[in-house]
Amino acid sequence: MSNFLEAIKNRRSIYALGRNVNLSESEIESIIKEAVKQSPTAFNAQSPRVLILFGEAHDKLWEMTEEALKPLMPAEAFPSTQEKLAGFKAGFGTALFFTHTDTVKGLQEQFALYAENFPIWAEQSNGIATANAWTALTEAGLGANLQHYNPVIDEAVASEWNVPSNWKLRSQLVFGSKEAEAGEKEFLSDEDRFMVVK
Repeated sequence: MSNFLEAIKNRRSIYALGRNVNLSESEIESIIKEAVKQSPTAFNAQSPRVLILFGEAHDKLWEMTEEALKPLMPAEAFPSTQEKLAGFKAGFGTALFFTHTDTVKGLQEQFALYAENFPIWAEQSNGIATANAWTALTEAGLGANLQHYNPVIDEAVASEWNVPSNWKLRSQLVFGSKEAEAGEKEFLSDEDRFMVVK
């Protein structure tokens, strides 16, 4: 198996995260930046944007998320959500992935024939960038998991960190030291997922 396929195989959702990290914040920042920069985008749009949070800012994100969710959930269901959020907060940092909406709109105007596809392609680009960053962090010895608390936290995030209004939040990649391994992964049969024509 190639090193690349092995890296993809090793990228798993790790929910037991900690702060026993051997990399510096600047090293992690460099890994995420390079992974995103090297990720392909339709028409070389480079629409993904990333806000990387460490330390108190990382903690603040998950405290804000808890505050935002509490009034939206039944009281009896909230403790399990609090526990889940505490697990994210226990990590070392969070990379928030956004789409630069002005880039998408500009391409829609410039290439009207493909206008309806540019939001789809932007989502694909964002997904590729996120997966590449996740895999790169895994290769560096970190664990991570991907969350989607948007749009519930969009306004709070934008306000707290002065995020430009043309950045649309798409996901939150939480990372830290692996405090436990992922469980076994089950796969659908190849017959259900693939078609090969010769």
